[in-house]
Amino acid sequence: MQSQILVNFGQGGRTMILADKIIEERKKNGWTQEDLAQKLGVSRQSVSKWESAGAIPDLKKIIQLADLFEVSTDYLLKDEIEKENTDISCDTDCVLHRVTMEEANAYMNEKKKAAPMLANATTLCILSPISLFLVSTFNDGLAIAVACIILLGMVALAVFIFVKTGIKLSPLQYLEQEPFETEYGVTGLVKEKNQCYQEHYSFSLACGVVLCILSVIPLIIAGCMEASDYVCTLCLAVLLILVSVGVNILIRVSTIKSSYDTLLQEGDYTKKEKLAKKKTETFTGVYWCLVTAIYLGWSLWTKQWDVTYMIWPVAAVLYAAMYGIVRMIMKLEK
Repeated sequence: MQSQILVNFGQGGRTMILADKIIEERKKNGWTQEDLAQKLGVSRQSVSKWESAGAIPDLKKIIQLADLFEVSTDYLLKDEIEKENTDISCDTDCVLHRVTMEEANAYMNEKKKAAPMLANATTLCILSPISLFLVSTFNDGLAIAVACIILLGMVALAVFIFVKTGIKLSPLQYLEQEPFETEYGVTGLVKEKNQCYQEHYSFSLACGVVLCILSVIPLIIAGCMEASDYVCTLCLAVLLILVSVGVNILIRVSTIKSSYDTLLQEGDYTKKEKLAKKKTETFTGVYWCLVTAIYLGWSLWTKQWDVTYMIWPVAAVLYAAMYGIVRMIMKLEK
């Protein structure tokens, strides 16, 4: 009979064999047997045998398993070893949702449809202040009022698109928030699509970034030539147009790429990242509510909507910095 490796786990005296531990760790990472097999470079049948205690992985594979699961080899092999990682959100009794082929295809299709909608809505937000910039140099009250109406109309339309798209995606939103398993064949299909899309994604990403970088050139030229205020305003409009095109490209390809990362549980959608996002949800909500309150209060007080609009890019940069600090503090507390 095949020997079994027994471990006395935790304070409750629960005995687990190596097979049980492989199953537990695999499920907690949201991997199927096929996923784990691909990561280890073995067949799915080998993983199945390990989990049914029909075979025991060799020492090299045990070391690989320990690295993948982020546990020690002692935990996998020795008796009376407590698990080092106490951040457990799912035990062996936890049943993860299994994503079917139909669900995976539906999610990828919905994200593909949402990509241009989200990109265009963001473009509307970026372009919305252009009319206000162009008429601000004339000091014409009526023209400024019309420009403000155009600005608010474009922002309102963008918000409508964001909300409508979010509602359409909400039934499948759990894929981005919770760990899950995939049925046999799903991971292979998604990986194939991801590989086919990678070249287009890389090229589009480069184009979008280059456009954003080049967007400041007209403004720099106008500054060097000591151009008039109106010419500088036109250059600012060109800057926003170039930025909007670049961001549009970035959002389109990133939205589609994120659908593959979500189903593969890679990048920003690994189990650890999902847990981290849950812990930072409160900070994110409070931060943007505060920014909105400051923007509205400042704008209504000063009536300088063409100036107070700049709070948003500043707030975005600060958010990225503060979010990084919050994540760093969370890591130190573990």
